[in-house]
Amino acid sequence: MSLIKTQLLVIGAGPGGYAAAFYAADRGMEVTLVDREPDPGGVCLYRGCIPSKAFLHAAKVLSEARDAKELGIVFNEPRIDVDRLRTWKNDVVSKMTGSLGLLARHRKVTFMQGKATFINSNTVSIQQEGESRQEVQFEHTILATGSRPVSLPGVPDSPLILNSTTALDLTDVPPSLLVIGGGYIGLELGTVYAELGSKVSVVEMTPGLLPGADRDLVSILEKRLKTIFRAIMLTTKVVKIEAGPQNVKVTFETADGKTSEETYDKILVAVGRKPNSHDLGLDHTKVKITPQSFVAVDLQRRTTDPSIFAIGDVAGEPMLAHKAAHEARVAVDAISGKKTTFEPKAIPAVVFTDPEIAWCGLTEAQAKQENRTIAVAKFPWGASGRAMTLNRTDGLTKLILDPDTKRVLGMAIVGPGAGELIAEGVLAIEMGSIAEDLTLTIHPHPTTSETIMEAAENFFGHATHIYRPKKT
Repeated sequence: MSLIKTQLLVIGAGPGGYAAAFYAADRGMEVTLVDREPDPGGVCLYRGCIPSKAFLHAAKVLSEARDAKELGIVFNEPRIDVDRLRTWKNDVVSKMTGSLGLLARHRKVTFMQGKATFINSNTVSIQQEGESRQEVQFEHTILATGSRPVSLPGVPDSPLILNSTTALDLTDVPPSLLVIGGGYIGLELGTVYAELGSKVSVVEMTPGLLPGADRDLVSILEKRLKTIFRAIMLTTKVVKIEAGPQNVKVTFETADGKTSEETYDKILVAVGRKPNSHDLGLDHTKVKITPQSFVAVDLQRRTTDPSIFAIGDVAGEPMLAHKAAHEARVAVDAISGKKTTFEPKAIPAVVFTDPEIAWCGLTEAQAKQENRTIAVAKFPWGASGRAMTLNRTDGLTKLILDPDTKRVLGMAIVGPGAGELIAEGVLAIEMGSIAEDLTLTIHPHPTTSETIMEAAENFFGHATHIYRPKKT
């Protein structure tokens, strides 16, 4: 067993891990990056964000082709080559991960494929392919080990039962599919399979889809989902799953105790993710694990062990790639002695359904829970010229404002391309902008970005394209 010494060891090469390794190398550090995959990318690139968005793009093409009949354009029924679609997705993944491997080599980052296990607070053992093992001694390490899908208890082991990882393998398009979980993962993947031809049903145990998101946004999405999903079952639990050779029988229970059975060709379990803090040998260090299985960190992303930092999904909610990438810079700066803390005022969240939902900062639901007095300004996309030309007026832009200072506290958007628009809200919140700043910012016409400006104008009672005078 050989011994390698490095200044910084990064464990996990997802969006947080490779961002940390690359930034540290750019700052002149000697960096070693360890991951189980042959190239950087992590779950996001290999089995998450990127492949799912590739499939969602294909779903959007199918949706737009179907809706084009309202414009007087009629396409023939599409023929879907599942093998070609899967190959295209794999090509996207391969190009991105290969490019990251090249960037690692250009930066002289030492990349090791294998599984890292802590021996003590400054040493890990790397299990490589076969029986090969290496020890790595480090001055500091950054844990970026990500998360994995949550499994339901009592679910049988069957190829007919998918999770968020296996669903992206797209081996076929089942005639019927049940999605268990009405969160963003279930709705995104459900949209893909529905547009490809599956009769998709969604079951959610809470009273609404996307728990935590504002209801006025979700209601717009739900209205459209009802046109492509076979059924949406709320306040309903799955109490039994029986997998046969050809299909899966599911027993449901509603809030009033009534039970029913339904058979599906496949089911997809999408009930969340949990951090990968297990099986790392952290018990050989001073690192503390929270009751929710996250690694406890401070504002510099330092754990309770001075030489170990943690970022991304393993370090706490929200489990988002862009949050991990930002934490990466904070951790590296802290290691290099720079004064820094992770204190964002707004972390954007995007649900890549159709329409998309995006929000940042304070939400209406959160303000209500905290008994905070807020002002809400909205602009409906039915009054947007650009939305009309897209034939997609089912959208809404909303601002959450401080009623006294007029400061922007939050922004939320539902509509096509909402994820591309929300960054303006993040910048407004981080810069301490007030509503008047948005009204005085000239937005290009005709675009859906104008809805942000007009929502701010509506707060003052003079939005150009709607007439709703502000009450005295």
